[in-house]
Amino acid sequence: MDLLDERWTMLIIRELMLGSTHFNTMRRGVPRMSPALLSKRLTTLIRAGIVERNDDGTRVSYRLTQAGRELAPIIELIGQWGTRWVPELGDEDLDPHLLMWDIHRRIDRDAVPDGRTTLLFSFKDVATPDRDWWLVISREGADVCDFDPGYDVRVTIRTTLRTMIEVWRGDLGWGQALRSGDLAVDGDETARRALPRWLMLSVFATVPRPDRGQRRPESSVPA
Repeated sequence: MDLLDERWTMLIIRELMLGSTHFNTMRRGVPRMSPALLSKRLTTLIRAGIVERNDDGTRVSYRLTQAGRELAPIIELIGQWGTRWVPELGDEDLDPHLLMWDIHRRIDRDAVPDGRTTLLFSFKDVATPDRDWWLVISREGADVCDFDPGYDVRVTIRTTLRTMIEVWRGDLGWGQALRSGDLAVDGDETARRALPRWLMLSVFATVPRPDRGQRRPESSVPA
């Protein structure tokens, strides 16, 4: 606990678990953490043998060691427990930057058509400049942009930030959100129906909360 109970440490390990290997990408996953503290925590984890630092002469990267990778099921269970049992999120917990950063890492690229697919998320309850976000998906990866990248948008998702977070956490199914009117999907019909298959849930949204019943996304979006 002396090692893992320090503030932010578990979140750094989570970032490394989810594929962040560079300092700046880790910062995007924990934006409220100062660069100095992130550097300090990484140094502690390296000394403990949980993280290894690699420098190829052009860029420094970080990866979990075997000891770090063995923490993965522990982190996953804590995350699932938090999603299932921690009280509802307050308004101060709603962050479009964190949501979109998480979503862009959970795209089923095999389900997305070949070529480039651009999705626009517009959060009607968020002030500009944080209202609109673009996901640009290809076989090589997914990029998240807080500015218009200039590509044709295939699907536009208009909703509130809280609704999208509830869908992402598994608290609310796509179909339920659409029927309530809190979420609207515009664009190519085939793409609209496939959207829930493209966007996987949070890695922690795997266990239904008993007082809410089944919370998995529905297999298709109504026309």
